Amino acid sequence: MAESVEIYTDGACSGNPGPGGWGAVLRYGDVEKEIYGGDAGPTTNNRMELMAPIEALESLKRRVTVNLYTDSTYVRNGITSWVRNWKNNGWMTSAKTPVKNADLWRRLDEAASQHDVEWHWVKGHAGHPENERADRLAVKGVEEVMGRPVVQPGERSARRR
Repeated sequence: MAESVEIYTDGACSGNPGPGGWGAVLRYGDVEKEIYGGDAGPTTNNRMELMAPIEALESLKRRVTVNLYTDSTYVRNGITSWVRNWKNNGWMTSAKTPVKNADLWRRLDEAASQHDVEWHWVKGHAGHPENERADRLAVKGVEEVMGRPVVQPGERSARRR
């Protein structure tokens, strides 16, 4: 039986563009690892959504079967459908314009090619525990590059007078 790893990823941005962060939860059997990082930017939410699976896949030390979960339809559709055409078209879209974030798409395509990856979409902010953890890690990445807490949608910052 091939070794199997579950990966849950998310990206975050404070402003779009703005400072960003990415996070991932990796699970191999009973062993879990959390990784995250940030970019002082300006960057975009899509770039951070791409960085999370890139960093997670690149962190794997040997070829494995991967079930990768993302709440980004941009990432899932891009890697499972669009990348093939972009590569065949010299990294141009069907409208003959350069692919946005081509540097990261190339990197993700290479990282994914090293493993047997099954891509899954999960609804974001819907109570999926590992996706919520990846989201918190991504926010942590933003906070570290900003040097202050990030207020999430629906939250209010604590202010004292």
